[in-house]
Amino acid sequence: MIVVSLWRWVITHRLRPVALNSNIFASHAIVAIAKQTKGWIVLLLALYAGSLWIEMSPNLRIWTRSFGTILMLIQLGIWGNALIANWIEHYSSQAGDTNAAGVGTARLLTFIGRLVLYSVVTLLILDNVPGVQITPLLASLGVGGIAVALAVQNILADLFASLSIALDKPFIIGDFIIVGSEMGTVEQIGLKTTRLRSLSGEQLIFSNNDLLNSRIRNFKRMHERRIVFDVGVLYETDAELLRAIPGILREAVEAQEQTRFDRAHLARFDSSAISFEVVYFVLSPDFNLYMDIQQAINFVIVDRFRAEGIVFAYPTQQIYLNGSLALERHSR
Repeated sequence: MIVVSLWRWVITHRLRPVALNSNIFASHAIVAIAKQTKGWIVLLLALYAGSLWIEMSPNLRIWTRSFGTILMLIQLGIWGNALIANWIEHYSSQAGDTNAAGVGTARLLTFIGRLVLYSVVTLLILDNVPGVQITPLLASLGVGGIAVALAVQNILADLFASLSIALDKPFIIGDFIIVGSEMGTVEQIGLKTTRLRSLSGEQLIFSNNDLLNSRIRNFKRMHERRIVFDVGVLYETDAELLRAIPGILREAVEAQEQTRFDRAHLARFDSSAISFEVVYFVLSPDFNLYMDIQQAINFVIVDRFRAEGIVFAYPTQQIYLNGSLALERHSR
């Protein structure tokens, strides 16, 4: 007991400052194991070790051996949980904000690892209790597990969907996504639900299974933004000016930085305008930058059109009457 206490003191007081300044996981793991070594378990194990040299009945010997084994399994479970917790803490501090997807996956794997650890430790403890038969227990758990799985199949579907999100990474925390008619920034990816913060401020909550069954548009992974907009002019516009408009539109786009012009054409004859279609690319996914560029393009187009005498179309309707027919009807 004194030796173990001295070992814990040396590790936690001498090695811990070194481990905090180190990126080596092994040094952090040793400190975590030392901190989670329970004194009462060590004391009871020492008493068990001393009992090995004491004469006792076979039945008592069996219970004593089971008691010592169970204590060791409990301590191993505590160490395993400490290692898992230390690993996720170490990984998160190393990844930081640069790998949010990896941190999310690590947290899910941590949950699964703890679940497996607790299950194995519990089964081993039961296997070491005298008189407990673990095989029938496992069989009954299998039958009961099927019944439970049928009862909570929706929850299990969300759980496996969460695992799929963590491994496949269709989106990560911080991505701006659109799901159906809803849109927002991913705030949290949980075991059952994923939570988004909408543009208007409210929180949107989706079940993971429904989310994966939907079509997701991830704008965070956009490398460049394709822009299409129309400009309409009056039908009375001179033909020479109509031929000059595509060039004017091209110059307006190419005058802006971080753009790549694609095309500008007289696209169609609408009910009240001759419409030109312009296509260009913004070489950044930033929406605010796109709006600044589009505004600058619009200002250039307005200035050039006014200088050339080109008039923008607006919704109008002209009615032509046959004069003679109108007079004839009036005379009747």
